[in-house]
Order: sequence, then C-alpha cells, then structure tokens
Amino acid sequence: MKLNVIVWREEDVFVIREIFTGVTTQGKTLEEAVENIKEAVELYLEELPEIKEELMKKDIVGVLNVEIAKVIG
Repeated sequence: MKLNVIVWREEDVFVIREIFTGVTTQGKTLEEAVENIKEAVELYLEELPEIKEELMKKDIVGVLNVEIAKVIG
C-alpha cells in the first residue's frame, strides 16, 4: 500500500502527516520520519480495519500542490 504524505520542518525535526488518515509523526531526519509514519499508520489501520478497507479502495492518482491567492482569517 502506498501512502500519500505531506512533510514540513518544525525547528529541528521533520513532521510528516498521512493525508487520508491524518496520522502525524516526526523524526530528527527525513528517513526517521518516514519510518515512523509507516509504523504509525500500520498500527492505526490494525485498530481500524474498516478504514484500511476504505483506503485500499482508493484509486490515488497523485498529489498536487495548489497555491491560493490569500489566506482568510
């Protein structure tokens, strides 16, 4: 199963969030963050098999970066 994630830096760690489940982890290196998200999502899906089933049905075609003109708020 492939995961779609977003990654950003906060101070001295990489934060990574899986898009569909919202599971979020971090690591001191990008590699550590990736390993952590894999493990965290696996554990999450073990507890919620119905979410795993739904995720397996998704036909993910890609991830796009979309820029908006201004942020409201």
